Amino acid sequence: MSDHKAKKEVVLEGIAASPGVAHGKAFLFLQKQVDVPCYDIKADAVDAELERLDQGIVQTHKEITAVRNKVAKSLGEGEALIFDAHLMVLEDNALIDEVVSDVRKQKKNVEFCFNKVVNRYIQFFSTVEDEYLRERVSDIRDVSRRLLHNLTGSKKASLSNLAGDSIVVSEDISPSDTADLDRHNLLSFVTDAGGKTSHSVIMARSIGIPAVVGLHNATDQIKTGDDILVDGYDGLVIINPTEERLFQYGKLATERRKLEAIYTTVLDEPSETRDGVPIAIMANIEGAQEMKQVASMRADGVGLFRTEGIFLRSHGYPSEEEQYEEYAAAAKAADGKPVIIRTLDIGGDKTIGGESEEDNSFLGFRAIRFCLENVDIFKTQLRAILRASAVGNVKLMYPMISGLRELMRANDVLKAVKAELRQEGLAFDDAMEIGAMIEVPSAVTVIDLLSREVDFFSVGTNDLIQYLMAVDRLNDRVAHLYEPTHPAVIRTLKQIIDGAKLEGKPVSVCGEIAGDPIFASILLGLGAQSLSLTSSLLPEVKYFIRKMDSAKAKELVQEVLGMDDAHSILLRLERFQSETIGDLI
Repeated sequence: MSDHKAKKEVVLEGIAASPGVAHGKAFLFLQKQVDVPCYDIKADAVDAELERLDQGIVQTHKEITAVRNKVAKSLGEGEALIFDAHLMVLEDNALIDEVVSDVRKQKKNVEFCFNKVVNRYIQFFSTVEDEYLRERVSDIRDVSRRLLHNLTGSKKASLSNLAGDSIVVSEDISPSDTADLDRHNLLSFVTDAGGKTSHSVIMARSIGIPAVVGLHNATDQIKTGDDILVDGYDGLVIINPTEERLFQYGKLATERRKLEAIYTTVLDEPSETRDGVPIAIMANIEGAQEMKQVASMRADGVGLFRTEGIFLRSHGYPSEEEQYEEYAAAAKAADGKPVIIRTLDIGGDKTIGGESEEDNSFLGFRAIRFCLENVDIFKTQLRAILRASAVGNVKLMYPMISGLRELMRANDVLKAVKAELRQEGLAFDDAMEIGAMIEVPSAVTVIDLLSREVDFFSVGTNDLIQYLMAVDRLNDRVAHLYEPTHPAVIRTLKQIIDGAKLEGKPVSVCGEIAGDPIFASILLGLGAQSLSLTSSLLPEVKYFIRKMDSAKAKELVQEVLGMDDAHSILLRLERFQSETIGDLI
């Protein structure tokens, strides 16, 4: 009897985040909690137990000091101060004395006693009124987790060296986790938390693997080595799939391959509607290594180069030369087609080095705000981008612009960098185009003012919808409220495109809806000049656009603008797609 029949099949339902089907062995990636053992020790073993505590503290002190020095070197002393607070926790005599006392009195292992004392401290500091003391909670939590890892001998989990054909199962996967990801052996991933637009999901779509998120309790039900099937179309994870189930999904995979073969027939055709209206279909990338796939998909260029990928991979702040080489490589590989490089967008779900966590990270110190407060880091990146503009068709774009003053400040830094490069005799394109991302509702209402300072706009729909709907897109408890077809979203997109058109500025749309074929109709009908999407999604979007009539897309827009319900609009867009391309299989 096969293993599939020997064990009971279990079906978990989550959010379909990245399309595809995968079948393989689970790898449980847990690092939020440390498994702390509890056992009795003999009286004559107490001193040895306390010696373990001393050694653990010394080892943890070394690790934190090493991280502190790295951050100080790349960012400066100011940014390294958070780690001084971590070291102070380790040197807190009151805390350590309590642990020592507990070990001596209770005759329990040191990990158990330390964890108990630390949790008492965390509970106390969480409830005090003094803001400074409350802020110490995250320091205590971070340091205690690191020390517990050292005391228990458990290694922090890593995704850098996976076994063949692994499906990663985790509470969540952060951008820094994905920076070292072993992509060759990764079949798929599933997470308890997350939404359709989290960084890990964007990464999954980029490399063309299925993903299911928002499962809540997958990590409780799946163990490393379990046989699992991931359905990224319907948001299902099946533990111990039966032979019948595997056969059913085998047929589905065959049908999907047939569809993909149909979509790829248009790759060498122009990006235009059936009645000849052009719309550029560009690719999103996170590094120059993706340019081969961009070329194979015949993209009209790179509409969004997410530069934080370079920073995450280096676990810090890469030098000007490192950045220049990456940007220049992408520009050369594009062979004259545009490469739009977005300046550093950290914060939200992407943190680098030792930035402290924020309660509302998406509304906090991120993107252009971070760059304008860290001008040296910003200048280094701008120098690298400008130098790359000498070897290809490079354009620059600022993220999260909320108003004119912010945009003018960014352009002032750019002017200063240009002056430096001229003085040094370094080549760059002085006429390089500058763009701003429209992601914040305030920017929508002042698009006429922003037009004075830029050559083009790009609508970052992931964040725009999040801010417009007041929905944290990483919070699976409100994921159902993240509705791209909400009438407010459609009306806002119209306001942006109409406003930019009045000022003679072109508009591109990026974000996950740009790569969803059913939205191509509405975006084209609204008047977007280009779409920027994950390159693996390009054939299906292009196929739909080439079958579409632009006049009918405009009629669809008028019809949808008169509708008042997100679900009804979604059904109408799906029906329009079905009417346009018919039943392909």
